Amino acid sequence: MLEVATLLTASFIESENRMKHPQHTTSVQVGPTLREISRWHEDLRELHGRLRPHFARPEVHQQALRYLQAVLSDVPRKNGWQLAEQARQAHPYGMQRLLSQAVWDQEAVRDEVRRLVSETLRSPRPQEADEAPFPVLVLDESGFPKRGRHSAGVGPQYCGRTGRVENCQVGVFLSYVTAAGHALIDRALYLPQDWCADPARRQAAHIPEAVRFATKPELGQQMIERAQAAGLPIRWVVADTVYGHSPDLRAFLEDQDLAYAASRPFHRGGLCANTGRPAAHGCGQHCPASLPRAGLAASLPKPGYQRRAPL
Repeated sequence: MLEVATLLTASFIESENRMKHPQHTTSVQVGPTLREISRWHEDLRELHGRLRPHFARPEVHQQALRYLQAVLSDVPRKNGWQLAEQARQAHPYGMQRLLSQAVWDQEAVRDEVRRLVSETLRSPRPQEADEAPFPVLVLDESGFPKRGRHSAGVGPQYCGRTGRVENCQVGVFLSYVTAAGHALIDRALYLPQDWCADPARRQAAHIPEAVRFATKPELGQQMIERAQAAGLPIRWVVADTVYGHSPDLRAFLEDQDLAYAASRPFHRGGLCANTGRPAAHGCGQHCPASLPRAGLAASLPKPGYQRRAPL
């Protein structure tokens, strides 16, 4: 089932890979074997069957399978029309209704996918179960450029996909990484304050009244809490500047005894890291160790560090 868990995030990963630094030195992953590829269709149907209890009607459940098959296809643009054509449907209304009006439990589906990822990425060999630094939670965001202004949360904001401020939606994502692989396990749409304060706009976009403004670090903390509540083994949490700059998030991670490494702007030129050991020095509240990037390797428990890219 690893192939399905990985493929579910293929579009997001592909877009992020285009933003990699030209000096990125991560080794190229080995592609799947023909035997593994031959099982993808069967694995996807098995996952689809696990999701049945979370759909109110069998027709909607079946449409979800057609949607997944289209999303995982090689269609270059994954809009409603393109997905409908891939599914051999005459119009996009079925795909659009699945995502906007059909009755299904999105949070329960998310939880089922998280269980699948946990089952699939768990090491089959006991001697690898404690391989440092895994398992790791990776907290990051991604922007989705938009042309209009009606999509929920859209507006002028920094878009990591293009590297500049433009009209886009921003999502916060949580990935789960082990020695066996990685996959997305949670997501949250970032809703800017101007959206939260505009009742008419919220109503037009069908944003529930219960949704209130939350910063990206707050959304990230909520996702980490859900992963903990699900019983996922976690050894490290890593994040970039947006999250490393939040003292509340760092305090939460320390209170939970979670080792973390998070970038911080103008912070002695490096990373804020808590290895779970007594700090050699302090650098302010909720920041037990501030390290230059090149010095982070020395702070991690061996063999918990392996160089992947230039520091």
